[in-house]
Amino acid sequence: MARRVETRNESILTRIVEAIFAFVRHAEFEIFFFLFFFIAYILFKDITSRPEYNQMFVKKPGGPEFWAFQKN
Repeated sequence: MARRVETRNESILTRIVEAIFAFVRHAEFEIFFFLFFFIAYILFKDITSRPEYNQMFVKKPGGPEFWAFQKN
């Protein structure tokens, strides 16, 4: 059975909004995938910029040690 095609008399704004919603429905997984990594990057960047985190990289007074758990 042939599909009936109707001419739509909608405004350009309505067609643009429907096209955007159709794109979001189609690319939902990719959008969430990007947002997950973007938010994770922002959080990681915020956490690593704090002074408490950077104290882990300060040199110890006893001299450089390659392995922190190594006993002499």
